[in-house]
Amino acid sequence: MLTDSQIIGRLALSIILSGFIGFERQLHRRTAGLRTHILVSLGSCLIMLTSLYIFDIYKAYVPLDPARIAAGVITGIGFLGAGAIIREKEGIKGITTAASLWVVAGIGLAVGCGFLKAAIYTAVLALIVLFFLRYLEEMIFSEKEGKDSV
Repeated sequence: MLTDSQIIGRLALSIILSGFIGFERQLHRRTAGLRTHILVSLGSCLIMLTSLYIFDIYKAYVPLDPARIAAGVITGIGFLGAGAIIREKEGIKGITTAASLWVVAGIGLAVGCGFLKAAIYTAVLALIVLFFLRYLEEMIFSEKEGKDSV
């Protein structure tokens, strides 16, 4: 059974890690920003903690799989992410935001079950993808567009 400080620590870590990712989305004025990313991760963390708690209580009586609830979270986040995707004349917007919501749900689940290193590594890698690959894409594709228009 987890202690209160472990529970609070995990919930707080899920807020911090997803907050960085949500901040990047907010900085670029995306539909799902800081608060949305934090709430998705916090909720996922709580659901994982609840799953582990249920498993701990009933493991002597019934065979349970704590991962089953986590699978439901990932499915539900797919629907939330679909709401972030918008089709416009120029193309489709929101796919990266939908993907980032999916990632923070995974981070929340990982933190909730105590897989803290993987959650931290994933948050760092997601931030690298969101912050730095944006500039690399802009450099590569703006050069191509410049050559094509000549």
